[in-house]
Amino acid sequence: MTKYNLKMMTVDELWQLHESVVGELSSKMAAERAKLEGQLRRLGSIARDEGTRERRPYPKVLPKYRNPKNRSETWTGRGKQPGWVREQIRSGRKLNDFLIAKAST
Repeated sequence: MTKYNLKMMTVDELWQLHESVVGELSSKMAAERAKLEGQLRRLGSIARDEGTRERRPYPKVLPKYRNPKNRSETWTGRGKQPGWVREQIRSGRKLNDFLIAKAST
């Protein structure tokens, strides 16, 4: 390994040294990365398209509540309460008043 007296070097010499160090580090990092990716590929734990995982299929959730004023507005009972539910509850009604009757089978 060559020892450099950095204080005695000119700006141009320091810049050349910097560029050679950056170049050498880049090539060594690329080689190391390729080696590690090869090992991961052999283990089968690297995904080809990262971030494009398929979501787990969830069953369709049927609506549980219906707005008596507008029959097309429904709510499954999950997530944030819709505005029509909040308004009706504030006016004194109960959530059970909006339940959709299940069809008997």
